[in-house]
Amino acid sequence: MDFVHKFQPGTKPLALLLLHGSGGDENDLIPVASALAPGAALLSPRGQVLQHGARRFFGYPGPDGFDQNEIADRAGELAEWLGRMKKQYELGLIYAFGYSNGANIAAALMLLYPGAVAGACLLRARAIVRPHASPDLAGAPVLLSAGQSDEVIPLSGPEALAQVLSAANARVDFVVQNAGHDLTPADFSIAKQWLGRLELS
Repeated sequence: MDFVHKFQPGTKPLALLLLHGSGGDENDLIPVASALAPGAALLSPRGQVLQHGARRFFGYPGPDGFDQNEIADRAGELAEWLGRMKKQYELGLIYAFGYSNGANIAAALMLLYPGAVAGACLLRARAIVRPHASPDLAGAPVLLSAGQSDEVIPLSGPEALAQVLSAANARVDFVVQNAGHDLTPADFSIAKQWLGRLELS
């Protein structure tokens, strides 16, 4: 499986996998990540699913909830592709940086394919998978930024994800912004601080 993508080489060891939200594409997060982590290498794929005219990394849930098989398949495709891209672009550790649908697939990638990414900045994410056996994420850093009045993802969603990731031994920083589903300057500020700590680790 190949993803349409953009790659921006970096001047620092830090590499970010950029995963856009519903209706976005591979261009969306490049200016954001460039501002928050200047000098980082950026790898930005386009979601493969086209649903109601919007690009996504997995289908929107129906009345019965998320399709666990589809999410596992999509996460598997992303993990396999990412492994090839790491070799092609000669990247070391890669951290995911995702928003909404992209943040959700990033969390699924961590839980279903431990080690595919070294950690993740998850903006407006929720628990969409619950592995049969909790993996050991060995202290992988995760920033989870939720919106107090998010009309798309109620606060119970990111709270559940924080619990799942913590149970898998991720090192979770969980913050709740005075915001809805859209990102705010506070999200960008805390993400920049978090990404800056990665560069020093």
